[in-house]
Amino acid sequence: MYVAMKSGDKIKTNILRTLLSALKEKQIEKKEDIIEDEYLSIIKRLVKQLKESADAYQKAGRLELYKKEISELDILKEYLPEILSEEQTLELVKKVISQVSASSLSDMGKVM
Repeated sequence: MYVAMKSGDKIKTNILRTLLSALKEKQIEKKEDIIEDEYLSIIKRLVKQLKESADAYQKAGRLELYKKEISELDILKEYLPEILSEEQTLELVKKVISQVSASSLSDMGKVM
């Protein structure tokens, strides 16, 4: 956030400030440090909110606000883990099936 502030990137500064605020709020609520799953959950919640508001702005014809929400969304996506493509997922599943020597539906538990 401080790097964004020093560079004058107002959009990045604002969204990171929002993210830090949400993380601190959760930490205060729990009264202990948050774990990675909670961190990712908070980011996903903010991403979902930004998508919904961007859609609403686009439907209302408010393109300036839509573009702002999309740019904030792109910034937050940098902090989420990369999502595997369908090809990558299928390749991973096939690899696991061969590793556990699964041959029928009864071996599904081993694959899971």
